[in-house]
Amino acid sequence: MRRPPRDNAESLRRITRRAMILGGAQAAFVGVLGLRMRFMQVDQADQFRLLAEENRIKIRLIPPARGRIFDRNGAVVAENVPSYRITMVREEVGDIDEVISRLARLVELDPDELERARRDLEELRGDTPVTVADRVSWGDISRVAVNTPALPGITPEVGLSRRYPQGTDYAHVIGYVGPVSDRDLEQIDAPDQLLLIPRFQIGKIGLEAQRENLLRGKAGNKRVEVNASGRIMRELDRQEGQAGSDLQITIDNALQSYTHARLAEESAAAVVIDCETGDLLACTSSPSYDPNLFVRGISVTEYKALLDNKYRPLPNKAVQGIYPPGSTFKMVTALAALEDGQIDPAETVYCPGHLEVSGRRFHCWKRAGHGNVDLHRSLRESCDIYYYELALRTGIEKISAMARRLGLGVQHDLPMTSVAAGLAPTKDWKLINKGNDWVIGDSVNAAIGQGFVLSSPLQLAVMTARLATNRQVAPRLIKSIDGVEQPTGHGEDLGLNENILREVRKAMFAVSNNRRGTAYSSRIIEDAFRMAGKTGTSQVRNITAAERARGVTRNSDLPWERRDHALFVNFAPFDAPKVAVAVVVEHGGGGSTAAAPIARDITLQALYGEDPPLTAYPAKDRGRIKTQQEQLRRARPSQDGSGSDRA
Repeated sequence: MRRPPRDNAESLRRITRRAMILGGAQAAFVGVLGLRMRFMQVDQADQFRLLAEENRIKIRLIPPARGRIFDRNGAVVAENVPSYRITMVREEVGDIDEVISRLARLVELDPDELERARRDLEELRGDTPVTVADRVSWGDISRVAVNTPALPGITPEVGLSRRYPQGTDYAHVIGYVGPVSDRDLEQIDAPDQLLLIPRFQIGKIGLEAQRENLLRGKAGNKRVEVNASGRIMRELDRQEGQAGSDLQITIDNALQSYTHARLAEESAAAVVIDCETGDLLACTSSPSYDPNLFVRGISVTEYKALLDNKYRPLPNKAVQGIYPPGSTFKMVTALAALEDGQIDPAETVYCPGHLEVSGRRFHCWKRAGHGNVDLHRSLRESCDIYYYELALRTGIEKISAMARRLGLGVQHDLPMTSVAAGLAPTKDWKLINKGNDWVIGDSVNAAIGQGFVLSSPLQLAVMTARLATNRQVAPRLIKSIDGVEQPTGHGEDLGLNENILREVRKAMFAVSNNRRGTAYSSRIIEDAFRMAGKTGTSQVRNITAAERARGVTRNSDLPWERRDHALFVNFAPFDAPKVAVAVVVEHGGGGSTAAAPIARDITLQALYGEDPPLTAYPAKDRGRIKTQQEQLRRARPSQDGSGSDRA
């Protein structure tokens, strides 16, 4: 049946309306799509181009500048200097051998360094920059920069390297840095990404190692765009890192240099402490070495020469070396007995030259003996029998307790490598460590700083500072961090009886200023700077009965390694102590002849702040001292920061 014309017209209107709506919707959609496409293709073209090429955007770490180290007066002792190097990134190179061959035509490549680089390129992640040429010249850098289109993955860089301008003077205090090793990484639980950069330098020993986290700083980073051949096209953005903290240490550069020069001919150590603050003004171990040799890797020949040197230049004898303190320990024994009421300063002990204890004869250094001696004379002339007697009365427990109270037998908190604890032995210590009971002879030996007693030059200096002040003076090495002053080692009251301590100090004064004192020949003439001290000689060999019968062999007639160690401790000025000094000369023979003159010279240098006037010395020594001062001035680098039990 045919539909009426009216119905057909209505249907046509509906179809037309739907078509218009659909067409309008399609047109709107196309319009929106077009606008969106224009926005993305025109307005955001740069952003999406980078996103599309994300595999060509590389993120590189920017190593921070290592913190510098200054002496107490602001002289630089560890700094950073520009270092030019050439790096390679494996995944950007393509044919490694071909690129290295091209590079070798422009720059002289060290075979050993190149071998290390090849090993790193194989073992490390492909995006890690590996140094293939280090410490190259500016001319080398320029030639490589000009030829970078032909050297994909090769980048000339300017970095920073560590330098120690004072050379050997600070080797044992500051230490040195060196490339990160596998052993370094094994000792760190979660290594900083900086440490994974080949040949990144970290502290190996000394202050550089002990305060690595402060000195290293925080890494920055940069995003760079590279082309298909690996060449860097541009730097997209950069976030700078945070430089390491600058440290100021307590060491006085001039005094450290002088002390090192004064010890130059000896296997020895010396420590100078400020009695007020505990500041280490000098801390020297001799002989020393140039830490700059280790920064880039010391040669096998040079390292073997250091290892084979019988004077042992590598260990820090000042804090790491431990020695029987000899007669310098006698103040400890005296104070333990006096504080315990076992004796008073005026009481005398008879010295016939030996003492029988449990069937064994213990000798005094003076074969004929000293006769009747009291506290003053026993210290002044270093009589051994007096202290044997004190040990029998007092016992090892109280003597060792006094030693620890004065800073011996404890590990002092210093940011240096292998700071020794020394040993103030007890009965329990011997039972646990030796498997034997303590015997009375052990106490007799300990009374004069022999037997099991061991101490470092640092500990002896701390002991002397505490004797001088009656305070718990503690050694301090770091003066400030980024300009912020650190706590001093002034210390609380030690609690010793001041009257008793005064008597011990007077006896130490007599050691250096009484004609019969064991250090009289090394006295200070200047009244304002007179010192109180104590000599010491510690045996390193056993003396047999047969040798004693025919006469003890003189040290000068023995091989060097069998001679006694020489020691001396002192503080000055006597009436108002400013510095305490300890000197140990390995196998030096006698404390009065080998160690005391060195300690006296160092003390005067510390008090005057420069070469002291000749009038401060005994008249008979002034000619020799004048010549010595002239020689030492020539031996010392410039101070502008640019210079490489007998007593």
